[in-house]
Amino acid sequence: MFEQFTELLRKGLQGGGQSVVLLTDQDIQRLMEERKTLSTDPASALQRKSKRRGFLEKEITAGGTDGSEFLILVRETTFNPLDFSVILCYLPKETNTRFRLRRYNGRSHQHSNLIEKEQFYDLHIHYATQRYQELGCREDAYAQRTDRYSDLATALKCLLHDCAFDLPEEPQKALF
Repeated sequence: MFEQFTELLRKGLQGGGQSVVLLTDQDIQRLMEERKTLSTDPASALQRKSKRRGFLEKEITAGGTDGSEFLILVRETTFNPLDFSVILCYLPKETNTRFRLRRYNGRSHQHSNLIEKEQFYDLHIHYATQRYQELGCREDAYAQRTDRYSDLATALKCLLHDCAFDLPEEPQKALF
């Protein structure tokens, strides 16, 4: 009985107006490696609009070659340029869930990895993991420091590179 319940939770169970989705590390890896195509020009993600007081936000949808649906969320506060997030969400079919696969955060707060018992205040990348889900934490509660980006635009570039996005070729620059 417990195994059946666990399997239902892993696959995604709709109930109470919210979906529960638990993914294994293998599921997460497969989704990360799935080739993705944006619904719009990636530069449009930096043209954010005021959604709530003090925040600029933009959402861009993307489709995967295996039929998965994804969403990129770009958020930044209007008062602190280091307070930003660029997030890749997986949208499981027949649910209302946004499963955060990767999150690129600015240097605006201290992060704590509960299992590893470590804390840091730096630019960092969150990773969805099976073990943090099993602990009852957010799927992307684990994070690592990074020096691969310095602002929102370079964080978006890292996400697109790291998460298997197919991007249009840059036009050849004019010689003169």
